[in-house]
Amino acid sequence: MTRHLPSRAVLLGLLLLGPALPAQTAAQVSLVTVVDLAQRNSTAVHIAQADVDKAQALLSENKDVIIPSLTFSTGLPAFPETGFTGTPPSIWGATVQSLVFSVSQKRYLDAARLGLQAAFAGLKDAKEQVALDASSNYIELDTVQQDLQAASQQEQFAARLVEIEQQRTEAGVDPLSELLQARLTAAQVKLRRQQLEARAATLRTQLASLTGLPVESIATDHSSIPEVPEITAGTTRAAHTALNAAQLLARSKQLVARGDEEINYLPQLTFAAQYNRNTTLLNDVNSFFAHPLPANNFASGVQIEIPLFDMGHRAKAHESAADALRSTVEAEQARHQSDIQIATLTGSLTELATLSEIASLKQQIAAEQLHSVLSQLELGSGESSSQPNAPQLNPKSEELARIDERQKYQDSLDAGLDLAKTRLGLLRALGHMQDWLNELHGK
Repeated sequence: MTRHLPSRAVLLGLLLLGPALPAQTAAQVSLVTVVDLAQRNSTAVHIAQADVDKAQALLSENKDVIIPSLTFSTGLPAFPETGFTGTPPSIWGATVQSLVFSVSQKRYLDAARLGLQAAFAGLKDAKEQVALDASSNYIELDTVQQDLQAASQQEQFAARLVEIEQQRTEAGVDPLSELLQARLTAAQVKLRRQQLEARAATLRTQLASLTGLPVESIATDHSSIPEVPEITAGTTRAAHTALNAAQLLARSKQLVARGDEEINYLPQLTFAAQYNRNTTLLNDVNSFFAHPLPANNFASGVQIEIPLFDMGHRAKAHESAADALRSTVEAEQARHQSDIQIATLTGSLTELATLSEIASLKQQIAAEQLHSVLSQLELGSGESSSQPNAPQLNPKSEELARIDERQKYQDSLDAGLDLAKTRLGLLRALGHMQDWLNELHGK
């Protein structure tokens, strides 16, 4: 089967037309995709997953002490032996050993189970934090993009306003100060647009770092953002993952400390079995015994260890007790910080909800005022029939009303963004971050 290559004429035509073709815009990426990619790409999640793997290995280690371990050894003497060496010479041997009973080991096993639960809680907490960061940045970028559209429209209105004031000043209708004021308004609108562009670039970089996507490929899809669930101070508090992890870890360290203390005065039982294959090669061991040395030797038994005096274990118990105390205090500190965070976010949420309502009402009033100005200008005289003594309106009034309406629109967007981010923060603080993740995947 042959493949037909494009002719030189076709290639030349594509090269000539290439610069004239419109550049492709960045494809929109949904919020749920950004969150999923951020959780997969996050170093914090990878570290938390490593902690889970380590905790699972520690649990398995504590379980496996009751499984008999088998050790095999072999060797030959380097030189012929002379005299009685004290131990029967063997060419190879095998030893089986396992723990039969230990109260301390039961503490270590329970501690390892709690440690694994703490690691899973830490992994969930890391994923929720990444989801919060990615969602907040994505929603803010989407809001900034809407702000940028309004700012671009404002810039057009401001340029038109400067043009009108230039004509009115040259005609002697308005003083020079009015022209300067119009230029100041245009400069302020330009600065606002530049700030928004800088903020959008920063947010795209942050999302690229979170997700691993190229910066230029990140564009938000407004329809993929669900409504942030409303939450109030009366919302039931669920188990916070970070706090839960700290409490489980503290309980785990307490059990380890208790086990290290009990090992100083409680006995433990171990089972052992040994087989040796003795040899008379390169030695004269048979000359020291009444009967020839047997080739096969086997022994087994249960060993009881009773601690009497062991300063090393006592020091280890003091170390574990201090570690447990530290973890307990850290868990209590985490609980206090969580309570303070919830109280702060709850107070802010009430205020931000009111500010958002006020900003929305101002935007609606500005829109109505703009509609009123446009209606009066359509009358021809620029004078309202209902208000005969009102000042006459002109194109300058129209541009000022348009600029004001766009500014109130941006203020409303910013207030809504602050409210949404605070709601997300309170959702996480109250342990309901999974509700938001369910909203994302159900969108």
